[in-house]
Amino acid sequence: MRRFTPEKLVIFDYSGTLSLDAPRFGRQENLVPALAETGLAALGVATPEAFWDQIVNPTWTEASTTDAGYKNVMAGRIAALGLAPGAPAGEIEAAASRFVDRYLVESSIDPHWRPVLSHLSARPDTIVIVATDHYAEATETIIRYLRSWSIPARKTGKGGTAPYFSVKNRELSPLFVANSADLGAWKADRRFWEIVKLQLSLEHLRRLLLIDDFGFNEEEGNSYSERAKVTVRQAKTTDLLREIFQTAVEVIPFCLARDLQYQEEARARLIAEAAARIARFLG
Repeated sequence: MRRFTPEKLVIFDYSGTLSLDAPRFGRQENLVPALAETGLAALGVATPEAFWDQIVNPTWTEASTTDAGYKNVMAGRIAALGLAPGAPAGEIEAAASRFVDRYLVESSIDPHWRPVLSHLSARPDTIVIVATDHYAEATETIIRYLRSWSIPARKTGKGGTAPYFSVKNRELSPLFVANSADLGAWKADRRFWEIVKLQLSLEHLRRLLLIDDFGFNEEEGNSYSERAKVTVRQAKTTDLLREIFQTAVEVIPFCLARDLQYQEEARARLIAEAAARIARFLG
């Protein structure tokens, strides 16, 4: 553990920002083979329309704000809809588990972010939070990805009320993962940030930087990516951060056109641009 005197807070979104591969997994050319190869297609979830309209969108609230987990919610939904009459529960659960595991494996952090995150985690004046609206399984996945780069990380959660470090003895892990599934609220909700502020004792920040796609980079079939919702989400989240942390808030919208998301050069360029703005923020 190292001692910190945090003055700045840098917040990264995960899916669509740190991980551009996470939303790319939902594209038809990737999703359809995944549904077939994991066994979900044989259980009645064979098309993107069935996946988004019957499975993901109707269960998003429960799956992203509770500890139920993507695997359990997906298996329960398939069984409840009767998409695979006569299929044993174990077969449905196994297929859902294979699919979610594959999704998480293919949702890694883009390696171009590594030097940025490594530098930030070493700064004694800065706290870094990966804040995400996600499934319960994502928390440990993100922490493992970071630790594979020798970046220690810990989770936040709605169960705890004591801060992770005291004002007199500021010792903490350099990076935290705040997941809606652990906090019981989305990033656009006041409760999400109130819990984070309480647990990390963030009462005396001077500046705050948010890097987020606000759902812009998600697959079109995902209702989370609807443009009207993206705009509202950005405005509401920014206002909440300013109000709750009582400090100036700078925002880097991390948006990449869908036709460029497969292009390594475009991804690298967007991350480099964000990195330059982060460097200016750190000053």
